Amino acid sequence: MHALTHKRLAVLAGMVSVSLLSGCTNYRQRYEYLNVEHENLKGQQQKTAAEKDRLAEQVARDQQTIEELTRQLGGKSMGQVTGTDLPGDVVFDKDAGTITSTLQESLLFASGSVTLKSATIQQLDQAAKAINEKYPGRLIDVIGHTDSDPIKKSKWDDNLQLSTERANAVVRYLIKHGVAEGNIRSIGRGATDPVAENTSSSGKAKNRRVQIVVHMK
Repeated sequence: MHALTHKRLAVLAGMVSVSLLSGCTNYRQRYEYLNVEHENLKGQQQKTAAEKDRLAEQVARDQQTIEELTRQLGGKSMGQVTGTDLPGDVVFDKDAGTITSTLQESLLFASGSVTLKSATIQQLDQAAKAINEKYPGRLIDVIGHTDSDPIKKSKWDDNLQLSTERANAVVRYLIKHGVAEGNIRSIGRGATDPVAENTSSSGKAKNRRVQIVVHMK
């Protein structure tokens, strides 16, 4: 009986030792896990703080741009402005908070074509540079427009398709030259938004255009 008791005590002691060692291992694993989580949270906090500072700088820069453009307008809500670094005719809409660069079709494409002219490259390089340096993170719309003449000699179904494909061509070029794909949209309007009468050659030429719209708000 006495020998059996000692044997049982030895077994119990062994179980307690194993339990304590297992507990130490669990505590060590828990500590290491929490330490890793702590370091991860510190990294996320630092990243968030850096992003907050970046956004604050961008807001301040955008506000300075808006104030300068507003000063140029001299009380008007919309008008042509300078200093945006964008190509073409540039208009600032104070109420909408947009800067719109207009490039005529004749500068960008041959008649009925969606292939960018080589002479266009300088204009679009300028646009990409301005967007990347002065308006990073801003939403960009590229909008294609045509005149009202029906499609006859090209492969496109209608003016809406032609205007969309031309906007797509400009978007692809800008993305290729650094503009963030998630910040830029392609829109085709066909002949639905004319700026001149489609009753004359000069009016039609004005309507055939591509707009690059920077949303400042």
